[in-house]
Amino acid sequence: MTPLKSAWHHIRRSPFQSLIAVTVMTISFFSLSFFVIISHGMSSVLNFFETKPEVTIFLKDGLDRSTVEGLQKELSNYPKIREIKFISKDKALEIYKEQNKNNPLLTEMVTASILPASFEVSVSDPKILEQIAQNFSIKTSQVDEIIYQKDIINSLLIWTDFIRKTGIIIVSVTTAITILIITVIIGMKITNRKEEISISRLLGASNYYVKRPFLIEGIIYGLTGSFVGLLITFILSAFFAGRINLFFSPVVFISSDYRFYAILLLSSLSLGSLIGFTASWIGVKRNIKF
Repeated sequence: MTPLKSAWHHIRRSPFQSLIAVTVMTISFFSLSFFVIISHGMSSVLNFFETKPEVTIFLKDGLDRSTVEGLQKELSNYPKIREIKFISKDKALEIYKEQNKNNPLLTEMVTASILPASFEVSVSDPKILEQIAQNFSIKTSQVDEIIYQKDIINSLLIWTDFIRKTGIIIVSVTTAITILIITVIIGMKITNRKEEISISRLLGASNYYVKRPFLIEGIIYGLTGSFVGLLITFILSAFFAGRINLFFSPVVFISSDYRFYAILLLSSLSLGSLIGFTASWIGVKRNIKF
């Protein structure tokens, strides 16, 4: 009997134990893949705000043209400026009406006179945002309010870091439990086959020949559990992708890039095989001693 057939024979002879091993492996890799996709989505959101840093400077009413041009020239002197866009009162009204076109009640009483003119400044380095905000915040006679992305980016960094740390903790705990359970299951199976192992040794079987089926059995648990766990994650991601991506629009929170999922699949299968092999090797080492 080949080692693979022997391992499959072991699995079929104790299906309940094998099911437990696959189930805990599935839970472990479902947790892993879930947090990888969530972390990837949060990174996409963070990248969107970091690559499109913008500060909006709302101007006081009544500024003459030369004052506005002077402010624009001062902004252009900052390094790493990508674009300076002046939004007049009339343009601000157009934007406001477009944003609220489905709610006429919000547009009926709004006129250009009550909306402030503003500068929208895009930069290639988020650090410049704070410099601009600090310097222009003191121009109280010309600047009414300043809004920039710092708070959003800081909040996203905090949440992304929290999700990653939480994911690492949960995945580490589930992986440790998985290894422990598979080690115990393999140990139980070895104990139930002590007589068979002794007979094989008497017939001249090597240590490697005796241990190999149990190691392959662990790899099968790892491959099966990692694949099923990832498959569940893929199905849930595909089902909820439309609604989640719509919520985070224009950011694609749940990626549609097949390369990302191919890499995740290959990585999970490799890691699953390694975990299954490691757990089986520990079980074999503890229970088969010649």
